[in-house]
Amino acid sequence: MEVRSSDAARTIGDKIASGSPPVPAIARTRLQVWFIRVCSSIVLWTCLVQLVAVCELWHPHLLAGITSRISSSAELNVDEEARLHSSSSPPPPLVPPRKYTSNGFLRVSCNGGLNQMRAAICDMVTVARLLNLTLVVPELDKTSFWADPSNFNDIFDVRHFIDSLRDEVRIIKRIPKRFNRKHGFIPLEMPPVSWSNEKYYLQQILPLFGKHKVLHFNKTDARLANNGIPLDLQKLRCRVNFQALKFTPQIETLGYKLVRMLREKGPFVALHLRYEMDMLAFSGCTQGCTKEEAQVLKQMRYQYPWWREKEIVSEERRSQGLCPLTPEEAALILQALGFGKDTQIYIAAGEIYGSERRLAVLRAAFPNIVKKEMLLAPTELQQFQNHSSQMAALDFMVSVASNTFIPTYDGNMAKVVEGHRRYLGFKKTILLDRKSLVPLLDMHQNRTLSWNEFVAAVALVHEKRMGQPTHRRVIVDKPKEEDYFYANPQECLCEGTNCDLLGHGNSSKTQ
Repeated sequence: MEVRSSDAARTIGDKIASGSPPVPAIARTRLQVWFIRVCSSIVLWTCLVQLVAVCELWHPHLLAGITSRISSSAELNVDEEARLHSSSSPPPPLVPPRKYTSNGFLRVSCNGGLNQMRAAICDMVTVARLLNLTLVVPELDKTSFWADPSNFNDIFDVRHFIDSLRDEVRIIKRIPKRFNRKHGFIPLEMPPVSWSNEKYYLQQILPLFGKHKVLHFNKTDARLANNGIPLDLQKLRCRVNFQALKFTPQIETLGYKLVRMLREKGPFVALHLRYEMDMLAFSGCTQGCTKEEAQVLKQMRYQYPWWREKEIVSEERRSQGLCPLTPEEAALILQALGFGKDTQIYIAAGEIYGSERRLAVLRAAFPNIVKKEMLLAPTELQQFQNHSSQMAALDFMVSVASNTFIPTYDGNMAKVVEGHRRYLGFKKTILLDRKSLVPLLDMHQNRTLSWNEFVAAVALVHEKRMGQPTHRRVIVDKPKEEDYFYANPQECLCEGTNCDLLGHGNSSKTQ
């Protein structure tokens, strides 16, 4: 090559000296350069293809993570939560599966609405881990008041659910065929005892797998105690709730769009206005209803046999603080808490009983009231129509992301959202003390309590009810009356911070 190069150089020099243009030699040189570049490119691309193949073999999620990062960098940043939980985020590397000998298969049928089922799923994963079972992806309630036909994978990312927990418990999508009813196998079907601790499951449930390879829990609401559970299991409940139960990309995309639209207009309050037909019928609360509306609610209560209480005195229930606030009462309380007329309020609820007629007072006090149906096009919500749990998932996302969350009733959604907001740094959640508010509202409305006195009293009642760090209240032998684990999962809070929530104990007891 050196000889040829020097000869070519001399030839070009001679031609330049003689005045004749060295066109053919220059063309040959350019051709050589082009040829070298082509060969180099081919070699580089061949190496890259081989590298890709090796990476896919050794670490299949590496390249997916790189491409996801590239695509997600172009996405609009909603907030820190969106970056952490968005469907555009790269999937984390798969953790090694936990190796254990399974004692059997656990099937579970969740009952209730979205958030009651969410808590139940967390509990059932924990039970499966405790008993070394193989968990079948939970079945969702399709027969309750809402009649939602959604399956687990219609609401939650089932692949993420299985993969993210593989180091704790083995989860499968369906039971093996040999254990199907079609093949003549009859599983043991039973509801576990409510509010049970690990001793019950180890001593009463685990031995059943010696005879029955498959157990089917046909009810799962509140089947694991709030307190007295080992710390590692309490933390597993949190891990399922805050990390493993991720909504589907369709739900997340629309949920984050709602949050973005609201935040573009400034801070907003999520008002969980639980003045809905099912809640009023179940609780027997008819404050503000006409006689005809009250009668309709009573008839509905008698139609559902699992709503055990039938004859309910609404006034007594309200005085005990067991009724959701009416829209008119909510307007007064919001004003007393200092929210101005320009406050942006998102109604996190389904159809309000009495529709717009009952929202008139609230709208007059706060004109900037919106609902998902007002922000999104009908075509965007069409896929969620007649799927109440999927619609509730959108409200859940907006409520967790809101600047202030105010539930007018302490139902399952209110409690689970409260716990999420504590987990995200004790975001402001105003927990209304309805038992204290009812007499204040009545005195103000009958003019025995001035507006200024009313405002002062409301502020005093809620001074320590803003979602601050606090111990979970324990009432011995009365689990229904004590603080709910998912509303205040204190075992999972304040780690790595200066928060002194837990102190020297893990709960505050009330005898």
